[in-house]
Amino acid sequence: MIERYSLPEMAEIFSDESKFRRYLEIELLATSAHSEIGVVPRDHAQTCRQLAPAVDKDFVAAVSEREKVTDHDVAAFVDVVQQRIGMPAGAWIHHGLTSSDVVDTAWCWMLRDAATLLDKAILDFYEALVTLATKHRNTVMIGRTHGVHAEPTTFGAKVALWALQVRRDRERLTTATSRISVCKLSGAVGTYSNIDPRIEQSVGAALGLTPVPATQVIARDRHAEYLWACASIGTTIETIAVELRHLQRTEVNEVREGFAVGQKGSSAMPHKRNPISSETLTGLSRVLRANLQVGLQDVALWHERDISHSSAERIVLPDSSLLAYYVLRRATKLITNLEVDAEQMKLNIQLTHGVVFSQAVLLSLVSSGMSRDEAYRLVQELANQAISSKTNFAELVAQDSRCKLSARQLSEIFDLDNSLKRAQLVFDSL
Repeated sequence: MIERYSLPEMAEIFSDESKFRRYLEIELLATSAHSEIGVVPRDHAQTCRQLAPAVDKDFVAAVSEREKVTDHDVAAFVDVVQQRIGMPAGAWIHHGLTSSDVVDTAWCWMLRDAATLLDKAILDFYEALVTLATKHRNTVMIGRTHGVHAEPTTFGAKVALWALQVRRDRERLTTATSRISVCKLSGAVGTYSNIDPRIEQSVGAALGLTPVPATQVIARDRHAEYLWACASIGTTIETIAVELRHLQRTEVNEVREGFAVGQKGSSAMPHKRNPISSETLTGLSRVLRANLQVGLQDVALWHERDISHSSAERIVLPDSSLLAYYVLRRATKLITNLEVDAEQMKLNIQLTHGVVFSQAVLLSLVSSGMSRDEAYRLVQELANQAISSKTNFAELVAQDSRCKLSARQLSEIFDLDNSLKRAQLVFDSL
């Protein structure tokens, strides 16, 4: 992932140093577990732990250099670890294991830790949305369908619905986290042919990972589910971002992204104040969905395994984790600093001269005895007249002799508060 979208706390999880530290810890835990069941001499296991190399840039460079000879990254890693521990103790490193035992367990460990960061970020985002929704629960605005004025709603209700979707994303992430928090140390094809199942149990308990049946690799539907959770987060954020982009259009002008002191909206036009965060979030969500496609294609492998998934995972698993985390943090900042123009929202409701109450008029005419089609055609005629002549719709309805509605009925029909009396129900679900 390019540095621009990499936040350090998430990037550290997927650094080479972090990866090899996890590899080393898995190897040491396995060696120790082997000593507990009498396979490895206890003093040799203790020596492996005591003389285990520090995993730093020098260590990573040594593994990279060794890989030029082995043409196998895990074999190179094992060679360097054994050499630095020394013989005879070092010979027990990787005993009974296959590369995927170490790599897959490390992947799941990394993804579990990444999911922990994502969970904190998504909770912060949810809380920011709830705060904004609560603040604007009575801020009236026009609801739009097909991009066209429909009926009044509140900005708070709109944001509350976003919050509920984010909460569902958190539930999806929780499920994916449990699915990915697993390990396997069961050998070349998962049959424990050269390793006791107790080793897997011991390592899993130490790392907080659950041992699962596997072939040589952990089934990739687990990883795909994690990528789906990341893509779903991005898609929800895109849903919000697209709406905010529309609402910030000059012709609408109901919200504006925060604009810092010294910020420039355009290199050419000083007046510009663009929805750059929303546009950035929209673009990055596309990458998250594309990565999900890779994850789904990684599920089907040949027989007990091949490595067609491996090269792709080196890219999409870290990148999706980094991007999901970045978009959550960026979106939280966007929502926290969002400017909401309540007065402009009120003005925009009046753009269509009150025809937004057409359904209430329709239903009242039906209740008065008129057929639905007759009532629909009448209200449609009057609404079109109001828009074309820029005349108040309520006045046209009141003046038309075909509309057998009392003054009290008309008052209720065109009462904005009455129209929104149940708009608050969404808050009961927060």
